[in-house]
Amino acid sequence: METVGVYIAKTHLAELLDRVSRGERITITRHGIPVATMSPADGPAKVPVAETIESLKCFGREHRQSGGSIREMIEEGRR
Repeated sequence: METVGVYIAKTHLAELLDRVSRGERITITRHGIPVATMSPADGPAKVPVAETIESLKCFGREHRQSGGSIREMIEEGRR
């Protein structure tokens, strides 16, 4: 884990954020004393594609459109 001072962190924040987004951890110090640690944020949990497709199909079965086709609804919206 790399250590950088507050001044360097402030002046090179964008570069440090790029490095952190790639998985690196960086400690920020003030007068040689650690005050903060930059680490990648926890991303959303990845849902398998097959599970997503199945949930969309289930949603479609439970929420049928009433009256008309999608094309008719699109044309109605254009009026």
